[in-house]
Amino acid sequence: MLKRRTVLTASAATAVASALPTFAFAQNRKDAMVLGMTLEPTGLDPTTSAAVSISEVVLYNIFETLTKINPDGSVTPLLAESWDISPDLKTYTFRLRKGVKFQNGEPFNAQTVKFAFERAGNEKSTNKDKRTFANIGVQVIDEHTVVLLNKEIDPDFPFVLGQATSIIVEPKSADTNAAKPIGTGPYKLDTYNKGASLVLSKWDGFRNPAQAKLNKITFRFISDPAAQAASLLAGDVDAFPRAATRIVAQFKNNPQFQTILAGSRAKTILAINNAKKPLDDVRVRRAILAALDRKAIIEGAADGFGTPIGSHYVPGAPGYVDTTGVNPFDIEKAKKLLAEAGVKTPLELTMTLPPPPYARQGGEMVVAQLAKIGIVVKVQNVEWAQWLSGTYGSKNYDLSIVSHVEPFDLGNYAKSDYYWGYQSKPFVALFDKIKTTGNVTERNKLLGDAQKMLAADAANGFLFQPQFPTIAKKNVKGLWKELPIFANDLSALSW
Repeated sequence: MLKRRTVLTASAATAVASALPTFAFAQNRKDAMVLGMTLEPTGLDPTTSAAVSISEVVLYNIFETLTKINPDGSVTPLLAESWDISPDLKTYTFRLRKGVKFQNGEPFNAQTVKFAFERAGNEKSTNKDKRTFANIGVQVIDEHTVVLLNKEIDPDFPFVLGQATSIIVEPKSADTNAAKPIGTGPYKLDTYNKGASLVLSKWDGFRNPAQAKLNKITFRFISDPAAQAASLLAGDVDAFPRAATRIVAQFKNNPQFQTILAGSRAKTILAINNAKKPLDDVRVRRAILAALDRKAIIEGAADGFGTPIGSHYVPGAPGYVDTTGVNPFDIEKAKKLLAEAGVKTPLELTMTLPPPPYARQGGEMVVAQLAKIGIVVKVQNVEWAQWLSGTYGSKNYDLSIVSHVEPFDLGNYAKSDYYWGYQSKPFVALFDKIKTTGNVTERNKLLGDAQKMLAADAANGFLFQPQFPTIAKKNVKGLWKELPIFANDLSALSW
């Protein structure tokens, strides 16, 4: 955009201003923005579903947490003004922000914190971090002071309390948050046109009205890469966080757009149902891994935007060790392992694939690679809600491809009922030790041991750490440049 510099006298400027219609100024002051999203959320309560698309809409916008995770991974106060940690790393005393209200007028206080966390950890909870909250005791000291007693040592606890599963919900509205979310954040739900778009509007009752610079944010749900590109080029979408990698090339040198390639703690895996025969045999799982050419999959699934991994952990995370050499690409070894396991080929398996391009594109690569060792894979493309209910919920699958984006999710392998059916008493014992070790050096060593154990057990097909591109108009400000968690902090956005 060309800039013109015009010099006017004060009287001339006044004359020009009075001559212009008032709507011209309104048009120049942008107070709205349209964001693209690949996946539509399955609801609007992140405490009831594992879908990360929910937090992309509501976290820090409608709902808030005691702490806030920043783009650089640091943690700062949000609903808590400050906190103290006991020397044994198990007792946290939070001093809460005063004068905060929920969007239905109810007050935020220590009692609501107690309600939210006990709800998250009770027997009927469907919170994916239920185990974490079940291990927390909550003591109300006074209206604005709450003590959390953690049975486990978790140096990352303040970070965990800033994630979407830790939102503070209001007791009267908690059961209807999936459809009518009520939080303490700067935005509230305006309209929701399922299958197409969702609109959030600025909440006038927010404690700091000036914090949110935009009055209205529209999310448009567009899963097809070509349609994502078209929506940006047409101006229908202003910014597309976590856009398809396939469209990056056509925007990278376009001066009208900015392209941000963000690192993350995500793990893209070929999920293997360990509970199903013959996948319950470690030799079969190792054969599958030996048949996978990770570098080729990264090119095909993510257009080269990824780093190979050998376990459920990524470079840059505390205690990371390189396990890519445990199950290297080796077609002949893969065939021998299948023979040792007594598997007669062709072995027919089913792979369910959710909508993201990395899954659908990656699925094509995996099908072709497994065919070389006599494994015939039938692909079932499903919508995200179907994946959550059938694959994740009912465990009705053999193989699947999905990115697990939670930074601290090794503990899922200690859950006997988790969707991939991995059961290992040695891993459970090791993970329990990790959760009770406060010494950083020793803890990191144990984290390395956990990664090696998962790699040796071929618990899943560990593929790559993805990079996620954000494509936006050049003048959009406040976009996250890194992704410690998946969130869109709308109050940071402006023109």
